[in-house]
Amino acid sequence: MAAEGSVATRRNAFLARWVGWVSVGESLGFLAPATAQFVSAALWPAATVPLLVLAGFAEGAVLGWFQARVLKTRLPALAIRRWVLLTGAAAVVAWLAGLLTFSNEAWQRWPAAAQAATGALAAVVLLASIGFTQWLELRRHVPGAWRWIAGTAAGWAVGLGVFMAVATPLWQPGQDLWLTAVIGIGAAVLMAVAMSLVTGMVLVRILRKA
Repeated sequence: MAAEGSVATRRNAFLARWVGWVSVGESLGFLAPATAQFVSAALWPAATVPLLVLAGFAEGAVLGWFQARVLKTRLPALAIRRWVLLTGAAAVVAWLAGLLTFSNEAWQRWPAAAQAATGALAAVVLLASIGFTQWLELRRHVPGAWRWIAGTAAGWAVGLGVFMAVATPLWQPGQDLWLTAVIGIGAAVLMAVAMSLVTGMVLVRILRKA
């Protein structure tokens, strides 16, 4: 019983570290696209897409670094640089998927069937990209790492759902840019906590065999 209690305590401690640090990492990382959106809207509207794609890499890299620092405590052989680069690249793919569909005015004028098909594909790419690329490194260290793809997709689905539930009602036409940014950043912090909690719970189960 004592041994089981000790294991549970270690798992809970790891989950707490993961949720805390990964929430901080995603919140800090989100400042990059928030800043890019602010700059493009105020100064350079034509550069919105490339600026957001570059900022997406920064967001992913920051998130990946915070994740890797926590993971390293359980998986000492984890390649931090590889994890960070994979996460940054995946974030670029996710941002492109969203920008080319859901945020694209031309796409919004497509026929309903075409929107549904491409939107479904974009959603899969957006939600699964980070988990898939991180799996390329995680599979080298723990069996059953494929579950991380589904777990991460679930985490981002919950996180983005929280973001939209908070930000959408508060964003109003004609708002000052600074207020729009504050609302987005606040919603992003809540998104980060939700995503971190879901992915942390999944990761604790995966690491049982590590």
